[in-house]
Amino acid sequence: MEADQPKSTGSPRTRAGLSVDDYVEGVLAGNRATLARAITLIESNSPLHEHQAQEVLRLLLPHTGKAKRVGITGVPGVGKSTFIESFGTMLVRARHKLAVLAIDPTSTRSGGSILGDKTRMERLSREPNAFIRPSPAGANLGGVARRTREAMLFCEAAGFDIILIETVGVGQSETALRSMVDFFLLLQLPGAGDELQAMKKGIVEMADLVLINKADGDNRPRAELARAEQDATLHYLQPVTPEWKTAVRLSSGLTGEGVTEAWEIIERFYRQLEPKGILARRRQQQALDWLGDLIQDELRRSFYHDPRVTEQLPATQAALLRGELTAVQAARKLLATHAGAMPPPTQ
Repeated sequence: MEADQPKSTGSPRTRAGLSVDDYVEGVLAGNRATLARAITLIESNSPLHEHQAQEVLRLLLPHTGKAKRVGITGVPGVGKSTFIESFGTMLVRARHKLAVLAIDPTSTRSGGSILGDKTRMERLSREPNAFIRPSPAGANLGGVARRTREAMLFCEAAGFDIILIETVGVGQSETALRSMVDFFLLLQLPGAGDELQAMKKGIVEMADLVLINKADGDNRPRAELARAEQDATLHYLQPVTPEWKTAVRLSSGLTGEGVTEAWEIIERFYRQLEPKGILARRRQQQALDWLGDLIQDELRRSFYHDPRVTEQLPATQAALLRGELTAVQAARKLLATHAGAMPPPTQ
């Protein structure tokens, strides 16, 4: 471990038998089993596990930040898994180490991932330089797993030089994805019609590259038309990344068309923008935004888990519904209770 490496606090071993130092050493050695267990630890809701996971992450931070972070999204059925398998296989055979964090829909019964790595990307999962981790999206905004950012940092510390994050492609997941990656890749369906039109203003303007996927067989003419439409749309949109023009290309995860070109565009993106500090500034802003989000989440969790608040909440809600309190007065009363202060007098 480096001379200036932060020292462990000597946390006890977890129930699985690994100490904080065991996790750190295993992840830095690129041990896939330890990496998987470390991500499981970070996803746990146990306060003890959370403390241990954050200590592991603190010690690993000096070894993070060197990977290319690429987000991939698209509507269900656009062929994300097939494309990622083809794209990822090309990358690992070019001697890259690839980690795929696939954010799966959450089972309403078990709370776990509905889809699994071997059923979705069987060929890629057999590659020794690929690590695929499906995580349940849960109830978090946009379907993005609560600990995806930490999992990404763990993978970077383990030596993976490319991190792909795939979202479920529904709701606000694209906005959340944009907030944690350098490069945002959007997959579109050929001939999507109204669905495509609805996506143009919101999602397309966040993309650094748009691929019209499944551009093979009978889909080819529709894919060419969709490409022309997207080109026209992008002409009027403000680029999300300064000094970068979003391109529209055709692709097929089935035939492999567009896979190599997509990677060439991503590499050009880094060559062009990294020396100018644009990506470093993006990551700094993402870290600040993440801090703000975490503060809000922690405040909300602390508020609703406060027994004084839960005891007073029903009566305050009833008073609001009877018209005895305004919503602002009710909120301030509950917040004052949570803060342990006397509520301000009602005007």
